[in-house]
Amino acid sequence: MIKEEKHPTLEKVLHNIEKVIIGKRDIAELSLVALLAEGHVLLEDVPGVGKTMMVRSLATSIGAAFKRIQFTPDLLPSDVTGVSIFNPKEQEFIFRPGPIMGNIILADEINRTSPKTQSALLEGMEEASVTVDGVTRKLEQPFFVMATQNPIEYEGTYPLPEAQLDRFLLKLKMGYPDITEEMEVLNRAQHVPPIEDLEPVITLKELRELQQDVKYVHVDASVKRYIVDLANQTREHHSIYLGTSPRGSIALMKAAQAYAFLNGRDYVLPDDVQYLAPFVFAHRLILKSEAKYEGIDAEQIVKEIVKKIPVPVQRLVN
Repeated sequence: MIKEEKHPTLEKVLHNIEKVIIGKRDIAELSLVALLAEGHVLLEDVPGVGKTMMVRSLATSIGAAFKRIQFTPDLLPSDVTGVSIFNPKEQEFIFRPGPIMGNIILADEINRTSPKTQSALLEGMEEASVTVDGVTRKLEQPFFVMATQNPIEYEGTYPLPEAQLDRFLLKLKMGYPDITEEMEVLNRAQHVPPIEDLEPVITLKELRELQQDVKYVHVDASVKRYIVDLANQTREHHSIYLGTSPRGSIALMKAAQAYAFLNGRDYVLPDDVQYLAPFVFAHRLILKSEAKYEGIDAEQIVKEIVKKIPVPVQRLVN
């Protein structure tokens, strides 16, 4: 078995994040995978487990312009995208950009606001632009949204529409730290919070170059077919009402390219696809009512599908 080593530049970013976030390297890696693949992340978990700190530490590590949107029930779409205000002195409208005009956007508690305001993020996430008063404005690159949400079961939350869920490359869960990790969290937080001393370790120019390199990671035809077979199986599964779309297949391929690149490879392995499939597909599925009543969740079904579909035979690479 070949021992893999992380890409040296990206390892520096991960090490920097670990100065702030303890025991969540897998989440840090997956967040970086989404950033490299030019996708977006939905972080779902209970309050207080470090979702916001994860986003801040990632933004600081790459020297990005960090903007935070606190979603509340009374938030308006213009509070996200920006608004044109009439200047009586100049006798013209002046555009005041909203917080979406940044590199790393923290959409905090996105399911606390109405679907109308949630949808204000859609164009930006998909097209890297926003339209205000009929004028389309391009967003700065890189542009990366990491949205946090509390579990839907909590009171005062609005389930995200399927169209918006589909815009997120990955859906992740932080989880509670174990006892040792939580003790270390207390030790680090006792004096100066670690985030205050964090410094960038790469530039935005370097990140953009890495994003371009990811696009040239080789995906063999057999691996592409494997991705398509997994996607097709979600459309035929007896517990699924609506399977993943072709956008989901593309998302899995791009995520696999980024994951391979992060691990120092210029080619994708079926193992990459297997590992990432639950994070990419699960939130794109709509389950049948009877499956929900039986307590079956989408992630469980995707893992079942991954075990069922034959893995393509690897061809040796010289």
